[in-house]
Amino acid sequence: MCRPRRALRLPLLTALSLAGFALAWGTPPGRPATAQPAATAPAEGESRTREPFRVINRTGQEATALHAVRSGRSDWGRNLLSRPLAPGGAFVLRPSEQAGCNFDIRLVLADGREARLVNQDICANRTLTMEPAQVVAGAHGKPAPVRPAEPAPPVPAPATARSAPVPGARINPGARVASGTGFVVARDRVLTNQHVIDRCDRVLVRTADGRLLAAVPPARVDRERDLAVLNVPGDPGPPIAFRAAPPVRRGEGVVTYGFPLSGLLSSGPTLTTGEVSALAGLRDNPRQFQISAPVQPGNSGGPLLDRWGHVVGVVVSKLNAQRVAQHTGDIPQNVNFAVKGTEALAFLRGAGVTPALARSQGPERGAAEVGEVAHPSTVFIRCER
Repeated sequence: MCRPRRALRLPLLTALSLAGFALAWGTPPGRPATAQPAATAPAEGESRTREPFRVINRTGQEATALHAVRSGRSDWGRNLLSRPLAPGGAFVLRPSEQAGCNFDIRLVLADGREARLVNQDICANRTLTMEPAQVVAGAHGKPAPVRPAEPAPPVPAPATARSAPVPGARINPGARVASGTGFVVARDRVLTNQHVIDRCDRVLVRTADGRLLAAVPPARVDRERDLAVLNVPGDPGPPIAFRAAPPVRRGEGVVTYGFPLSGLLSSGPTLTTGEVSALAGLRDNPRQFQISAPVQPGNSGGPLLDRWGHVVGVVVSKLNAQRVAQHTGDIPQNVNFAVKGTEALAFLRGAGVTPALARSQGPERGAAEVGEVAHPSTVFIRCER
């Protein structure tokens, strides 16, 4: 980035939280999974009217068995894999019409450990990602489910812990409101920018499946890095993995995912693409990347992902093009900034949070696939003052 010919007295950066707009709180529309090369296992009694769902192996290990059964079933049923599922591979399933929406998923890894997801609503989320954070020691069989008695059909089963309402998670229509983006980094932990939650009386998050959860104060913050980690009980989504290696390079493709200009643009998330332009931020700030991916107010705190779907940064600000133009006569194009993923990892570890890590290797994903990885883990943040 060319430096101005003289020092600018006006602020150069625009923080990307959003204030002063009406916010839409409807459930964001789900996006069907794009067709990808994967094995297909028709469920018994298959109905072609049902949309398929995908299980993605992002554990970093080859999987030797996959089980997907209706929630509440006392056993795991048969292994659906006819051959091992490689790291990063996807398996597509089409449930029967009678199976309902709630499924338990089990992925058995080559070393005998396994990853599990329980009570997943595949009607609301068609892509289920098995992450390192879900890997546990292997166990034989399936524990009998402990759940309240179900009412007689056709009344649905009681809400699970994932969808249970959190007391007090209601908007205050009379509050002054700002908004931003965050993403899940560990169970019930959401990472965002410090400036997104600064001076908030209350912070609410809207999850990918449309639930409204309240953050429990106090938040852990780092003003110098402009980062904050929130405690959000109620399971806001699956943790998304950070890139462990190799180091990020100039020119790498990146993807942003967040909620810019809420109330003006779509109430759902927005995806943009670009590159890492420089390995330092404004005035050689070593804690940030400069990126060319377009961002707007409301993107603050959202994940910056590489083309393998791993977090490499946290979107934080954009250059104030109008004010730079007033002093230089030139309008800068797509000069935006993100806190480096290594800085975010150091902050999280200092806050007692252990995020998932994954190595970025093998074939790159398309932007749409990266968006599918980010979607269930990215949340809308509402700051009430």
